[in-house]
Amino acid sequence: MHAPAPQIRLRSLLTLAGPVVLARLGIMTMGLVDTVVVGRHSAAELGFLALAWAPTGVVLTTAIGLLAGVQVLTSQAIGAGRVADTGAVLRRGLVYAFWVGCGAAAVLAGLGGPLLDHIGLDRALAHGATPVLQVLALSLLPIMLADAGIFWLEAHGRAVPGMIAMWGANAVNLGLNLWLVPGRSGFAVEGAAASAWSTAISRTALLLFVVAAIGGWQRARDFGVFTRAPKDRAASAKLRRVGYAAAISYAVETTAFAGMTIVAGWLGAAAVASWAIVINVMALLFMVPLGLAAATAVLVGRAHGARDAVGVRRAGLLGFGTTIAVTLAISLGVGIGADWIAAAYTRDTAVQAVSAAALLLTAWFFLIADGLQVVGAQSLRARGDIWVPSATHFFSYIAVLLPAGYVFAIPLGGGVNGIVWGTIVASLVSAGLLVGRFLWLAKRR
Repeated sequence: MHAPAPQIRLRSLLTLAGPVVLARLGIMTMGLVDTVVVGRHSAAELGFLALAWAPTGVVLTTAIGLLAGVQVLTSQAIGAGRVADTGAVLRRGLVYAFWVGCGAAAVLAGLGGPLLDHIGLDRALAHGATPVLQVLALSLLPIMLADAGIFWLEAHGRAVPGMIAMWGANAVNLGLNLWLVPGRSGFAVEGAAASAWSTAISRTALLLFVVAAIGGWQRARDFGVFTRAPKDRAASAKLRRVGYAAAISYAVETTAFAGMTIVAGWLGAAAVASWAIVINVMALLFMVPLGLAAATAVLVGRAHGARDAVGVRRAGLLGFGTTIAVTLAISLGVGIGADWIAAAYTRDTAVQAVSAAALLLTAWFFLIADGLQVVGAQSLRARGDIWVPSATHFFSYIAVLLPAGYVFAIPLGGGVNGIVWGTIVASLVSAGLLVGRFLWLAKRR
């Protein structure tokens, strides 16, 4: 038996999206704090941190993508009136997250350093980034387990506890960065390596906060969170299958952006520092549409589970419209404050100038398209169309971004602005294909 079709209203979307957006902003605020504190300590150390984050970001986001099935299957079960089954979804997701986290950490720690050594970077840059990367690898297991719990809570409409946990971890990260990075703590590390240790410790704190949030929710016991899940190979396979598709999308996109960091590295230390600022701001702002995408996907998933085609379409359209309005407002703010934003990251005037120009370009041409493409992708996955977003992302970010970013930046002499133009073209292509696909499917039903 299916649950009654849920009411899909703007209020429903915003009520869920608000704390989800704040939680997603909390994820990137950790990176923002790391970048600002390290950047004001040393431009060279900022380069080490940026290069360490390039392969780390690929591994981390790919691994998180593998957990997308936790949120999708939980939302669909709630929509279908099988809320008691959601505890088993979480338990299977946590086991999966454990093995994914261990594997991701091993891959990053073992292969990340040699990768940096063999991609044509200046040897000093590669050697400075390697120990930072190895410390970041340690933080992958706790963030995997924590994210599985956060996704499950959000699918239940309980985004506030996840948000509180994330900002509690941010407070830990800020305090540790301010203490360790300047080298006044008495420990042997400072700069980028100290910031990486701050990240590892704060992600462990996040896991503890999420455990407390789930353990303190009485209804979690009714859903079987603390009861061993029955063996169900089909359910486990479905959870993994949704995750495989999302992971491919995330891996493709982050690999392409990491590739742009390598292109910036070929342009020199000043360019890689400038690109680090631009991509950090882009990633931070992206958390807003990513949070809207998560909230839209929950509503789409519930409507899909209830077999409410009209509700699926309405939830998607609400997500698209809200994303356009919100990202337009953000674009205006970034365009007005580009110089101030760049100055907040670094005291180096040359890096400030390049970063401000690239941020202005990002504000006017990139943010709306990037927001629409992520809402389109997550909405499609929530309605069971899991592989088209992966194929679209592969085309947009591998076939379009990598060559376009390189050509605009180096042969055509665009520098960091050329890299940004590559991201603009790729995101426009991705948004057009994904939103078009969702609307086409909605029209067919």
